[in-house]
Amino acid sequence: MGSRIACHFANIGVQVLLLDIVPKELTPEEEKKGLTLESKAVRNRLVNGHLQNAINSNPSPLYRKSDAHLISTGNFEDDMKDIATADWTIEVVVENLKVKKIVYDQVEQHRKSGTLISSNTSGIPIHLMLEGRSDDFKKHFCGTHFFNPPRYLKLLEIIPTPETDKDVVDFLMHYGDLYLGKTTVLAKDTPAFIANRVGIYGIMQTLKAMEKTGLTIDEVDKITGPIVGRPKSATFRTLDVVGLDTTINVANGLFQSGENDESRDLFQIPGYVQQMAENKWLGDKTGQGFYKKTKDAKGKTEILTLDLNTMEYGPKQKVKFQSLEVLKPIDDLKKRIKVFSGQSDKAAQFFNETLFGLFQYVSNRIPEISDELYRIDDALRAGFGWELGPFEYWDAIGAREGVQRMTEAGYEPAAWVEEMLNNGKESFYIVENGTRRYYDINTKEYKTIPGAENFIILNNLRENKVVWKNSGATILDLGDGILNVEFHTKMNTIGGDVIMALNKGIELAEKDFRGMVVGNDAANFSAGANVGLIYMYALDQDYDELNMIIRQFQNTMMRMRYSAIPVVGAPHGLTLGGGCELNLHCDHIQASAETYMGLVEFGVGLIPGGGGTKEMTLRAADMYADGDIEYNDLKNVFLNIGMAKVSTSAKEAVDLGFMRKSDGITINSNRLIADAKAQAILMADAGYTKPVQRTNVKVQGKGALGMFLTGANAMFTGRYMSAHDLKISQKLAYVMCGGDLSAPTEVSEQYLLDLEREAFLSLTGERKTLERIQSILTTGKPLRN
Repeated sequence: MGSRIACHFANIGVQVLLLDIVPKELTPEEEKKGLTLESKAVRNRLVNGHLQNAINSNPSPLYRKSDAHLISTGNFEDDMKDIATADWTIEVVVENLKVKKIVYDQVEQHRKSGTLISSNTSGIPIHLMLEGRSDDFKKHFCGTHFFNPPRYLKLLEIIPTPETDKDVVDFLMHYGDLYLGKTTVLAKDTPAFIANRVGIYGIMQTLKAMEKTGLTIDEVDKITGPIVGRPKSATFRTLDVVGLDTTINVANGLFQSGENDESRDLFQIPGYVQQMAENKWLGDKTGQGFYKKTKDAKGKTEILTLDLNTMEYGPKQKVKFQSLEVLKPIDDLKKRIKVFSGQSDKAAQFFNETLFGLFQYVSNRIPEISDELYRIDDALRAGFGWELGPFEYWDAIGAREGVQRMTEAGYEPAAWVEEMLNNGKESFYIVENGTRRYYDINTKEYKTIPGAENFIILNNLRENKVVWKNSGATILDLGDGILNVEFHTKMNTIGGDVIMALNKGIELAEKDFRGMVVGNDAANFSAGANVGLIYMYALDQDYDELNMIIRQFQNTMMRMRYSAIPVVGAPHGLTLGGGCELNLHCDHIQASAETYMGLVEFGVGLIPGGGGTKEMTLRAADMYADGDIEYNDLKNVFLNIGMAKVSTSAKEAVDLGFMRKSDGITINSNRLIADAKAQAILMADAGYTKPVQRTNVKVQGKGALGMFLTGANAMFTGRYMSAHDLKISQKLAYVMCGGDLSAPTEVSEQYLLDLEREAFLSLTGERKTLERIQSILTTGKPLRN
């Protein structure tokens, strides 16, 4: 965990000193090398090993592996003195108060007065760590609970003690949000703080509801996954990843310290869980838990599921409930939750049992663990990956209806909920004038969430800020003369409605506004163009219609690039194919740090046809120096497209050429639309002028074309690519080299677009391309042929 926290600080450019304990004995390999316990390589073996394991893990804790150079390593005995140069010391040692106090004794000897010191403990009371510490230490000490993995889980709980200086708390809340990209949640120094307190309750309540309804592990994970806005790992896969021992330790701690918790008995570990712990079936760390990965007779990997009645593993069972079938066509999660809760089969009974218990629990935790209900929702969304927090689930069902139904089921809400409803407040959240407000228990009124002015939540603007919309996209007024075009097709794929909205947005912005953002609040920016539409026309051999569609896509991208107003792309998550091409044609990209961008058309047997091939050729040309280096630059771009490379972060998108060094990266995805809007304003205020289309793009002609064709043929001959891959490579090379030109020549963007469109259309007529597209549409995976 310490290594991963260090990696995340390196992600944002901070220098880190990572320290660990000194080994007490040599390994056989060290003995063979003649090393001793005094050798530096031995003394730093643990810290270096843990760091290297973190760097090599998948998914990576680093935005780009080269950022690891910002982390230096050492050990507690030799290098603790070096923390005198640090501004912030974070303790991430074993969850043992005695050990932590020993470390703090050393830290206090060497830390510089006035510097921050914090603990990443997940459960030990923060105030207990202060015994025997100096006043300066106490003033600058705080709990900072990162969730694992710290790059991907957004929660950072800030837990002050009565001795912590308010300025320290304010700084950590701000720094965690703005620079570390975290949802910073101010928590009280109570058992397990907020997220683990409620999250572990949710797990234990799930186990109880499972026993009550007689469901299996496979059934519970189907019900508690994406269908209800939870991660794919659902309940039991999550427990395997985290480690059953960790869950048991937190639950035991909550039972021991929960004298005043009305649900204390729920934290007692069920017998089958105790048996799993005794068997060392702790999950991924021991090779088996609720699930077990094995191989069948043919050597194929198979996932087995534990039967809690027999404690034996068996094949995963296909899960089917009528209530889940009803939910499939409902895209809106809140509507889906309300419909699901209203069903009557066993799956719905189980779901309601978990929800009603959760509603009772969180309402009773105020003001014990938090004075404000929104902090509990923030913690569960950011720490456990829920799309909705507990009070948001409650609102989805209806606050009043939820109280009535949970009471009938034997669960009682806290008195303040009844008081809220009696005072005419019908929900825990409302949206007023585009701003979300929460019910405040102390004032009994709705209040604006602190810091909300720094975020733009598009969902909050749809009531009164819609300028134009169709079935696939909406244009919203962000204020200050900036429009936003958001997609709401499946996976935000780009089809006719989206193209129409982009053109309409530019038209409106050029007339009455001064800039445009293309962004959305969905899980992913865009999975690319609507290949189903391409497949339909290609299957009918309607190439005139296909030609018109591709030309329209290209023209829209060029209109975005050469409009009279600045256009800012705000990509995040999957930004693939046409989604990548769209951003390539924006004046500026303001990307979320977690942006996975790439031109992936090769996987469906095509080349980028919406201007992507043209734009990457242009960018390669702008990198050219004199001599053979030109071929190398072009070759790198060719391989990025040909291998369908996708960045694993926005930083890597810069390395791959999909983003420019001048483009921006937003660490906190909640700030993305606001940051993109700020960039559009900045460009407009700077006197943005309409660019002129390029006519001086240098292409390499036959010389480079011959090199690419030779290389592709060698790959085919060596059986590293299929005959169809060879054909796609030849088409891509032809476009990127400018066609059959006898010498390097300067050409226009339109010239390259015409070559690109011609190559794209020719590939849609290939049977192998149609087979690959059909595979994508039916299985979600490309067919390699």
